[in-house]
Amino acid sequence: MALWSRKLEIPDADAALPGRSQTMPVAPAHVVLGTSMTPPFPDGFKQVVVGMGCFWGVERIFWQLPGVHTTAVGYAGGHTPNPSYEEVCSGLTGHNEVALVVFDPAVTSFDAMLKAFWEGHDPTQGMRQGNDIGTQYRSGIYVFDEADLAAAEASRDMFQGVLDGAGLGRITTEICLAGPFYYAEDYHQQYLHKIPWGYCGLGSTGQTCPVGVVIAD
Repeated sequence: MALWSRKLEIPDADAALPGRSQTMPVAPAHVVLGTSMTPPFPDGFKQVVVGMGCFWGVERIFWQLPGVHTTAVGYAGGHTPNPSYEEVCSGLTGHNEVALVVFDPAVTSFDAMLKAFWEGHDPTQGMRQGNDIGTQYRSGIYVFDEADLAAAEASRDMFQGVLDGAGLGRITTEICLAGPFYYAEDYHQQYLHKIPWGYCGLGSTGQTCPVGVVIAD
């Protein structure tokens, strides 16, 4: 999916593309859920931003989950403000292809989001996901408070134990507090609903994540 050369190292801020001040316009409503993709979101709802490879397939995983209010695809984790897709694919922004997920904690939970994250891709591949290679395809969880940060790190450790038991590799997922989320071009939003036969390069490890499961003593 990259249009320019792909790089395997995140550039320093002073080497990143300059970007722009103009934000990317998107449609007023999610074409599947009918909700707004942009703030303000309902009071009490929570957010998480996830990177799992090509963001088309990532967004589809989450808009199908019960309790998810809205989703949107975009760019995060790098330096360049309001980048274009081509700029992100160049490897010169530091950004990851990500999905913003807004959910109702009265209906679902952050644990449910983490379970979908870990089981929906292979988090051991570094700067790639399958045949998609580049920094924009890295595994990442970007959270909005310290409690979710701790929960994400704990879930990583739990899932690593599962992967170890299956003889699989070490998790390379980037887990940190979220910085700015920049919306992707509107044609990327809900792409696999608009183009049901479109490309999806996601592949899982085939392992079940035990996050949220209470284990009896």
